[in-house]
Amino acid sequence: MRNWLHVAFEGPTVRRALRAAAVVGLIQITINHGDNILRGEIDPVRLLKMALTAFVPYLVSTYSSVSALRHLHRHHASTAQPPPAASAR
Repeated sequence: MRNWLHVAFEGPTVRRALRAAAVVGLIQITINHGDNILRGEIDPVRLLKMALTAFVPYLVSTYSSVSALRHLHRHHASTAQPPPAASAR
């Protein structure tokens, strides 16, 4: 678990997840809350829902990235090859 959290909070993983949250979250917020935004019906509860809407793709991206990176490291460890360097892109 500690290793999982370490990878989840590494710079490249966080940057990748933030980009996914920004793009996918904005699309989802527009679809789910766009009419309320245009009408100016923004209250604290709606803002919380919008934040959670963007947080979901962040979590999905983080989980996917960590899983893929851990798989690569396990695969390279079993074949005695050095793992590829983590990339921010």
